[in-house]
Amino acid sequence: MSLFTVFAILITLTAVFSFVNEAFVKLPTTIGVMVASLASSVLMIGLGYLGYGSTDFVVQIVKAADFDHLFMNGMLSLLLFAGALQVNIEELGKYKWSIAYLATAGMIIATLLTALALWWLLASLGVHMPFIYALIFGAIISPIDAVIVLKLFRRVHPGKVMESIISGESLFNDAIAIVLFVLFIDIATGNNTLKGFEIGELFVREAFGGILLGIVLGYISYKMIMKTISERRESHVVVALITLALVTGGYTIAGFIGASGPLTSVVSGLFLARRRRHIPSVNEHVRSYVNNFWEIIDDVLNAVLFVLIGLEVLVLNIQEHFIICGLLAVPIATAARYISVEVPLVFLKMVRRIPTLSGFVMTWSGIRGGVSIALALSIPESDERDLIILMTYVVVVFSILVQGLTLERAVKWHNSRAKH
Repeated sequence: MSLFTVFAILITLTAVFSFVNEAFVKLPTTIGVMVASLASSVLMIGLGYLGYGSTDFVVQIVKAADFDHLFMNGMLSLLLFAGALQVNIEELGKYKWSIAYLATAGMIIATLLTALALWWLLASLGVHMPFIYALIFGAIISPIDAVIVLKLFRRVHPGKVMESIISGESLFNDAIAIVLFVLFIDIATGNNTLKGFEIGELFVREAFGGILLGIVLGYISYKMIMKTISERRESHVVVALITLALVTGGYTIAGFIGASGPLTSVVSGLFLARRRRHIPSVNEHVRSYVNNFWEIIDDVLNAVLFVLIGLEVLVLNIQEHFIICGLLAVPIATAARYISVEVPLVFLKMVRRIPTLSGFVMTWSGIRGGVSIALALSIPESDERDLIILMTYVVVVFSILVQGLTLERAVKWHNSRAKH
């Protein structure tokens, strides 16, 4: 099956599911298309068990799409850049220390807590999982998904402070999660011989390398953009192409030099977002065109991503005890998120003035998504792989459907209680 055929089928399914949702169901588009995709997958599985039809053709499409490779090496860079381009950089700067904590120390704490709780609980139930694989699951499931969070915050308004902090965290924590994941995978497979200092060096190279590369490429692109729009007003296509080259080329260069591709995409997007105000008002049509261009890319890729998440159930190794473990992982991941954002911030307030945050809202808006599934699918073959993939899928689906659909009510409930 050719790549174009797979692309054409996915776009067609996304269009059909989007239409059904918009015309009849009226859920948020990303969640609506995932519900339709997931329902279709479950229906096909059910009919297959009853002897009506086969899922083989759709399974071929899902496997040909190669979710983890497509997402990690293609869609993620575009989605992170588009998200970063839309944020209010001034608001983000006000809460940089809280964001920095949540995206680094908070991520590490959540990973460790999830791993410890899961490892202990599964062992008490007679399910053997080496601790290193519990750590792998913790790194997979701890980052919140910028794609979903930024979309939902357009509908839900948790307050300017909360929105800025959670949006900033979601943009940066993917990079930390990927570094932890790669490190744990190398240890699990015996490929890692790094000592403590070398592990720290790996973090520094990934993090600071990605930040520095993002700033440099963002600056070069900004200069090119300013030169283009100052000489020719009808230059919006050129500007759009420059930004497209920035994100795709930057992600590729980051891979070559060992820097963090996600951080490169986020930082370059934030750099251009900060320089947005310097574009002459006479060229407002250029700014509007580029913003619309990236908003369309963001919306279309989001919809395709969530269709793929729904279809992914067709290739999962579904076993009863896997599902039970997945259901148990839901409260574990939720509790780890709450502890990682609530308890340490209490101590952080003793040494630094930071805004008062609601642990409940921070936890409930910590929705997992494509990054978690892509990382799980990229685990090398092992006895634990299928279990971790299914647990990840269960937590992600719960997170998107339950937390995503009830987030607005949860915020309103919290606000009403806060007033009293």
